[in-house]
Amino acid sequence: MALNLKTLATRSASAAVFVVLLVGCVYWNYISFSLFFFAVSMIGLNEFFKIAEKMGAKPFKVVGFILGALIYFSFINPGGHSLISYIDSFVFINDLRWFSKTLLISGPFIMLTVALFSKKENSIKNALFTLGGIMYAIIPFALLNQTVCFSGHYSEGLFKPMLILGVIFLIWSNDTFAYLGGSLFGKHKMIERVSPGKTWEGTITGVLITFGLSFLFNDHIYKLEGIYGWTLIGIMVPILATIGDLVESKLKREAGIKDSGNIMPGHGGILDRFDSLIFVSPFIYVIFVFFRFH
Repeated sequence: MALNLKTLATRSASAAVFVVLLVGCVYWNYISFSLFFFAVSMIGLNEFFKIAEKMGAKPFKVVGFILGALIYFSFINPGGHSLISYIDSFVFINDLRWFSKTLLISGPFIMLTVALFSKKENSIKNALFTLGGIMYAIIPFALLNQTVCFSGHYSEGLFKPMLILGVIFLIWSNDTFAYLGGSLFGKHKMIERVSPGKTWEGTITGVLITFGLSFLFNDHIYKLEGIYGWTLIGIMVPILATIGDLVESKLKREAGIKDSGNIMPGHGGILDRFDSLIFVSPFIYVIFVFFRFH
């Protein structure tokens, strides 16, 4: 196959813009971090709803966006930035945060109750797709707001962007070396019906090299308490990232589409770019809570 220089240039330019924007917003301060992933989650939710429509559902979009935004807001850590701490000091903001957290628990049941009395066709199915979009495209990014400020205790921690940048670097490492390993040694297909290009050899290469790189992170990226911090993250990230990639491939295949969107020329949509982080984020948060890393 001949190399298409125009396509390569487009992909390279959009990738460069994406990397600069992501790293810049994640590293600058907690406000830029939260706003960036809020935008990512909202665009991702919109893409999920479009995929759901391709699968025959009609999600409650307006309710979904409002509920998703409120749930995301409830995960913002007041200790992440002095301005957020100041805003959070207002009584109505505290009430809104309490209301948002209540929605996280009661929202699914409220939506299903509304669907029960709705006269529209397949209302329960539509409600479930709406809730599925929030769970898939909102909560993983919302949890990053807690992880990046995690202190090792239940108290509010300081903003530590290198934690998230380290996790993202491990995801990129896994993607890169899995691709190279598959290209050089790949013979045995992993799940061909879902992702024809993914091989066991490539996957194992990505996992092993990413795990090896994680040993350097304690000294060169961000020091975690305990010798097993980045080591544990280093083995979990490539495995979960691979599962996340396969799940999104399965989702697109069942919807009959190639990309989740076209926001990034040559790279697809937001869900295409963040499918790995979507699966990694909740488990990373659980690791930090369970082991009290800080």
